[in-house]
Amino acid sequence: MKNVLVLGGTGFVGAHVCEKLAHQDWHVTVSTRRRSNARHLLHLPLVSVMEMDVHDEAALTRAVVDQEAVVNLVAILQGNLAAFEKVHVALPQKLARACVAAGVKTLVHISAVGADAGQPQSAPSMYLRSKGQAEAALMQAVNASNPRAFALTILRPSVIFGAGDKFLNVFARLQRVLPFMPLACADARFQPVWVGDVASAVLRSLECNTVPGDHAPRVLELCGPDIFTLRELVQLAAQLSGIRQGRGRPVIALPTWLGRLQAALMSLAPGEPVMSRDNLDSMAVDNVATGKLPGLASLGITASALEPIARAYLKR
Repeated sequence: MKNVLVLGGTGFVGAHVCEKLAHQDWHVTVSTRRRSNARHLLHLPLVSVMEMDVHDEAALTRAVVDQEAVVNLVAILQGNLAAFEKVHVALPQKLARACVAAGVKTLVHISAVGADAGQPQSAPSMYLRSKGQAEAALMQAVNASNPRAFALTILRPSVIFGAGDKFLNVFARLQRVLPFMPLACADARFQPVWVGDVASAVLRSLECNTVPGDHAPRVLELCGPDIFTLRELVQLAAQLSGIRQGRGRPVIALPTWLGRLQAALMSLAPGEPVMSRDNLDSMAVDNVATGKLPGLASLGITASALEPIARAYLKR
């Protein structure tokens, strides 16, 4: 039986990854601070839960013992510099050391389209800079000429959609209550990828990265077949969920300064804001495939179109 530790397995993407792995006879251990956070996974065969703080390096080192592979899905979309560095940079560094010490064979790390391991500081946002720094740290660990180094695959998805997402569902919910949609970065471009395809990419990456001694890092861009502007995605969310008979709300594009003011005000409200200033900074670059790296097709996966899948869950 193949053993895999999944960090971040209780989240939106993580639940799909765990299900995919469990159904392919991987014994999946999911880390979580509280067991109750993983109750939606307990029905899956071959899934067990480990309560731990993934930022505790000693606990992390113990957790990877006897694991053939590790999948790192831990990420945040919003926060301050310290938070991004803790989650996106320090954690992968700790994880790399733990994997080398335990002799883990394979690590699959989820990054993001727009991250750049070669020049992480060139990215426009804290989110993308920290994602690039994480990639660089993992690549350095692999390239350290250590005979115990693991095989590394870095997956860079565009924005991920699917039932239960905090993307198209948010746009639909907002248009149910707002008379119009004030939208910053309305012309920013995205190439949304289905969560099921991302989960399949994780599985295929684990299956491919089993060649002994082959530790050259592999980087893939995970994107869907179609490119949309943010305005088009907002309008599509309304159309597919039937708001105002599919017409949705009028979209009012905000100038940059007003969008940043709106994001600043949102950050003062309790809970996670819909849009932060760092999110706006990330949208300064297109969230689409560069075409310079392999994608889903290189893993034998045909990218799923957004509209038919989103229609099914937005109508509910």
